[in-house]
Amino acid sequence: MSGIYRDRWIECTSDSVRIRAYYFPWGTKTIPYRSLRSVRSVEMGLFSGQARIWGTANPRYWASLDPGRPSKKVGLILDLGRFVHPFITPDDPEAVEAVIRERANLGPTDDDSTRGPAL
Repeated sequence: MSGIYRDRWIECTSDSVRIRAYYFPWGTKTIPYRSLRSVRSVEMGLFSGQARIWGTANPRYWASLDPGRPSKKVGLILDLGRFVHPFITPDDPEAVEAVIRERANLGPTDDDSTRGPAL
C-alpha cells in the first residue's frame, strides 16, 4: 500500500489514515476516509495538547504517541462520529489535512486554526 503522506507516526494511504502507536503498547489505528466526518486544525498550548506526549486527561480526545509534540504548534482533531476523537500531530499538518479533506470528500475548511481542547 503506497503512502500519499508519511512521517514517523502518521501515514495517509490511498484509502485510510494510519496512526502508529495509537493503542497501548504500540498498536496502529487505521481509519478509512469514509469513516471521517470532519477534521479540525487546532493551535496547541501548554494545556491544549502540546505537553501531552500520549493519552489524555479529557475523555473526549485521545492523543496518539508523539514524543516530538512539545515542539509542535498545530494538531488535528479527527471526528469519527464517536465519543472519542483522535488527536494527531503530523510533521506537516497542512498536508495531512488537505489529503484527508480530499479523500474523505470533506471540502475546504471554513475557518482558521482554533485553540485546542484541554488534554
